[in-house]
Amino acid sequence: MAASVAAAAGRLRRAIRRSPSWRGLRALSSEAPPIQAAAVRDAFLSFFRDRHGHRLVPSASVRPRGDPSLLFVNAGMNQFKPIFLGTVDPRSEMAGFRRVANSQKCVRAGGRHSDLEDVGRDLSHHTFFEMLGNWAFGGEYFKEEACSMAWELLTQVYGIPEDRLWVSYFGGDPKAGLGPDLESRDIWLSLGVPASRVLSFGPEENFWEMGDTGPCGPCTEIHYDLAGGAGAPQLVELWNLVFMQHNREADGSLQPLPQRHVDTGMGLERLVAVLQGRLSTYDTDLFSPLLDAIHQGCGAPPYSGRIGAADEGRTDTAYRVVADHIRTLSVCIADGVSPGMSGAPLVLRRILRRAVRFSTEVLRAPPGFLGSLVPVVVETLGDAYPELRRSSAQIASLVSEDEAAFLASLQRGRRVIERTLKRLGPSDVFPAEVAWSLSLSGNLGLPLDLVELMLEEKGVPLDTAGLERLAQEEAQHRALQAEPVQEQGLRLNVHALGELQRRGVPPTDDSPKYSYSLQPGGSYISALAEFGTCEAQVLQLYTEDGTAVASIGDGQHCGLLLDKTNFYAEQGGQASDRGYLVLVGQQDVLFPVARAQVCGGFILHEVVAPERLRVGDQVQLHVDEAWRLSCMEKHTAIHLLNWALRQVLGPGTEQRGSHLNPERLRFDVATQAPLTPEQLRAVEVTVQKAVGRDEAVYMEEVALARTAHVPGLRSLDEVYPDPVRVVSVGVPVAHALDPASQAALHTSVELCCGTHLLRTGAIGDLVIIGERQLVKGITRLLAVNGEQAQQAREVGQRLAQEVEAAAARLSQGSRHVAEAHRLSKDMGRLTDAVDTATMPQWQRRELQATLKALQRRANTAVRKLEMGQAAQKTQELLQRHMEGPLIVDTVSTESLSMLVKVVRQLCTQAPGTSVLLLSPQPLGKVLCACQVAQSATPAFTAEAWALAVCSHMGGKAWGSRVVAQGTGSTADLEAALSAARAYALNQL
Repeated sequence: MAASVAAAAGRLRRAIRRSPSWRGLRALSSEAPPIQAAAVRDAFLSFFRDRHGHRLVPSASVRPRGDPSLLFVNAGMNQFKPIFLGTVDPRSEMAGFRRVANSQKCVRAGGRHSDLEDVGRDLSHHTFFEMLGNWAFGGEYFKEEACSMAWELLTQVYGIPEDRLWVSYFGGDPKAGLGPDLESRDIWLSLGVPASRVLSFGPEENFWEMGDTGPCGPCTEIHYDLAGGAGAPQLVELWNLVFMQHNREADGSLQPLPQRHVDTGMGLERLVAVLQGRLSTYDTDLFSPLLDAIHQGCGAPPYSGRIGAADEGRTDTAYRVVADHIRTLSVCIADGVSPGMSGAPLVLRRILRRAVRFSTEVLRAPPGFLGSLVPVVVETLGDAYPELRRSSAQIASLVSEDEAAFLASLQRGRRVIERTLKRLGPSDVFPAEVAWSLSLSGNLGLPLDLVELMLEEKGVPLDTAGLERLAQEEAQHRALQAEPVQEQGLRLNVHALGELQRRGVPPTDDSPKYSYSLQPGGSYISALAEFGTCEAQVLQLYTEDGTAVASIGDGQHCGLLLDKTNFYAEQGGQASDRGYLVLVGQQDVLFPVARAQVCGGFILHEVVAPERLRVGDQVQLHVDEAWRLSCMEKHTAIHLLNWALRQVLGPGTEQRGSHLNPERLRFDVATQAPLTPEQLRAVEVTVQKAVGRDEAVYMEEVALARTAHVPGLRSLDEVYPDPVRVVSVGVPVAHALDPASQAALHTSVELCCGTHLLRTGAIGDLVIIGERQLVKGITRLLAVNGEQAQQAREVGQRLAQEVEAAAARLSQGSRHVAEAHRLSKDMGRLTDAVDTATMPQWQRRELQATLKALQRRANTAVRKLEMGQAAQKTQELLQRHMEGPLIVDTVSTESLSMLVKVVRQLCTQAPGTSVLLLSPQPLGKVLCACQVAQSATPAFTAEAWALAVCSHMGGKAWGSRVVAQGTGSTADLEAALSAARAYALNQL
């Protein structure tokens, strides 16, 4: 018996560590029709809601909410991290969660957990999947209830035979000082699972961790036997039940969590395959409509589920890749992640292009094929995730556009490769620079593995060492270009928060941050005294490493927890307040406050303590008034900007993020196309009108439920407190929230915790000074207000006048090459000034278009003058050199391009002649250009000739076998000419 259990344990370990092939699966019933995937999902949710009192919560977006450690949401627990970490806002709806369940959209592609390259190769991997989960927070229930519910659902609701289920539990970890989870083992035995099917494993299999640090704990897993008694067990994991009871500290040690939680996850696709008795997840009704649509749309042979060598031509692999990837693309785009150039958007771009490759190259699908599959995805998943239905047209359009762009890039890439191969010698490697320009990191956006495959088909090796060097350089460049990551600063960890909750310390009262009013003179003061002052008591002090202490001083940095504060803590895209505090009765010692942060409802102030500060001290807080007022101006301006964008672009325009500090504001908006200069100007004008009306800004806290069905009210994918603060411009909040009033459709009404002006006039002015596409479909706007906006307008007006003057000069024409060159360079300098100036973006775009046309006219004028002058100099040189295979001479020109034109015209008029000309410039510099007669090559090359002469002058040269140019410096032109003649005669 022991030997058979050990053998089963070995098989289970292997099943855990690799995905199953699903071969040999026996259906649960050969008589009853298979349960549909939608019914499986609904049964799970109904079971936990109706039988066990769980609250059903919607799936979070696959865009991680405030979690930079993730590219995509990849597990059901992601949205509940604030609860596990103890940082959830106690006023939020989430803080009230005790037992919840949902079906979470998950994407595993890129980053630490990526299944991208495995998709298509087997019958089970996916980049998008649905995770069914139930959770119990704060000890609402624990192991016994979680195991019992799971067993009840699988065996009684889904009807899975008990003899096909195995379980595993945590067998302990002596190194970490953890004993086996015998409690879980005994629970399974009490539920009737035979001891032979209850197996223990170590931390690799049965101890779950959120990351390198943070909440963690033992887990128990339920496995399904694919074989069903027909031979040796073939086990596949169905459900993982995690019992979070420890916290992994920064030093690697484990400490008990203040509160225990249950976190379970079961993949819907795998469960449906089991319940439908299918050979793979791709054979379920989650995928069969897509596979049928692929077959109908591209005419490939029907899908037959082959893998490996049996899949000739990789047809079935392509079916799986396309079906999986179009689901991922649809879900991600619906949630606001579009294909782009970095982070999650770059991963999505790779997914789209991988799908295009397989659909076009393997399945021979027609152009636009991928976009045609979006309605099938919507039909399959739209009832569970309504955002797919709302965004169906946008998803299909974006997928089709990117598919067309990629196919065009593919054609250009093939032409570039063919042209490059013609220039290579038999033993040359393909240049890394060219491959890089073709790649996703370069210009055409082709995956590098595709470039390598195309070269492999030609039998040409790639310069991989050069490619690695370019990749390193790109990584360094991106690091330099990336926006600086703001330091996290002092934080309260899960233990500190748990201790505060154990002691019954209430969340910080930060309502005084809203206690200010507008005076007749236009200044802001608080209800107490001057703007931003309040008195508070020190409740706790923390050192920089998070240790709670009773006192601190001697210039130390510390974290300060007060019973109340008037400091705004950074949240909602608004920068934290800064300022200082003093001890009550001791006004001559200032304690600078650098920032304030929210940690689980507590406001932690980062303070420098020049003298002793103790728990229990009474302090007076002073907010930096200019800093706060500038933030208020910009936050109200952001609301007006959001509203103006909807007025100009349409009501479907959605905010994708924002950030503001006293210097400027940033606003990300979902757009179908880049904004035109006319739209940018219209947005500015709309904001200016609202500012000019000096409208009142109303703010009020209301029950969150009152905001649920207000047409036009703006909110983000965030967890809002309850009650929630509503900010309304020009209309009292009560009237704005009346659904019958429709007021929110005609003015700015948003859910917002930020600090705002009380009248819009204080914004002064608003100018959009920057605009760029972050990814396709998302535009980032930068704006300034007040005096900065006025300065931007003045700069724009000055540059507009300079462009107008330059256009007038160009219209007058130039008589001399030097004058034309100066005018062309002036256009370039003016273009650089317009590109980099802080000015209205709509005006920048207009001036850029004007300057582009002017630059073309200036360059044309230069070329015409140079051609005429070159013809004159050519005639002069021909008269001096009547015959012979060689012309070596000097000529006066203003530029290298002019010199090259003279050389070319000489060779055109004297076809058998090789020509090298030198042109002396100021300060001893010399320009060089040459061309070798066709009859003299290949022994005699222009590049080598120019290099020999320019090296003689201490310079450099470049070019081809026929034409070359270079520069150098010499005071002895005759010596250089002699060297040129000698080299040519030697070659000839």
